[in-house]
Amino acid sequence: MIQKYHYSNILPRLNKHFLGFYLDERLVGVVTLGWGTRPLHTIQKIFPSLKTEDYYEIGRMCMSEDMPRNSESQMLSQTIKWIKNNCPDIKVLFTWADGMVGKPGYVYQGSNFYYLGYIWTDMYMKNGIKLHPRQTKQFFSQDSKDKRLTCRPTFEQQQEAGIQHYKGKQFKYLFFTCNKREKKRLMKECNEMLSRKYPKEDDLEWKIQVGKGKWEKCERPPYLTDMNSESENLIGLVKKQKNLCRQQDDLYRKK
Repeated sequence: MIQKYHYSNILPRLNKHFLGFYLDERLVGVVTLGWGTRPLHTIQKIFPSLKTEDYYEIGRMCMSEDMPRNSESQMLSQTIKWIKNNCPDIKVLFTWADGMVGKPGYVYQGSNFYYLGYIWTDMYMKNGIKLHPRQTKQFFSQDSKDKRLTCRPTFEQQQEAGIQHYKGKQFKYLFFTCNKREKKRLMKECNEMLSRKYPKEDDLEWKIQVGKGKWEKCERPPYLTDMNSESENLIGLVKKQKNLCRQQDDLYRKK
């Protein structure tokens, strides 16, 4: 379902729950709950007193294309209800809207999530295939003893390999699933500005690297899909070491 309807063809590593949503016994939507690549860092940057077990992050959310308008908002509402009924220790539901691919987060806005601002994120791309910075090590590491978590290509390496380096915005959203007393406490503690002044399409921005330390504004990157075992043969890059990607993922999870 996710492979068919979500724009990304890969899943986050840390998945706790896969929720399916049905209409007349037909699966029409999916939401995955878990954590991103740095769970503790993510939540404590916002709420210093919270830990990984205090929140979930929406990893993937998708719905069949024939569903009517506002169906995703209904799915989010049911997700929140499910969390409250089945995971009473979860206090916060966190998520990102990927402005890099043109999504300011309208579904979260329509579901009354709080907006926490944005970060600039990187995207390496070749032939429309997205390379996550963690995936670049298998192509650009110095040797098998290279212990760096990421091996980002230099501008010269990008030019030689035909890779484009983009920057774009990712928007942060959250919803409190805890009781009113705990919500009040967390709102006072929060290190981010909680707002319902939401970003729109005019707030989407992209930059492309045109030289060492030089960036220019550009149109939305020509993204097709993420790199996985099926799409890596389309990217036209040679791996330096067969098992380097797996070693990289193991190191990252341990960190």
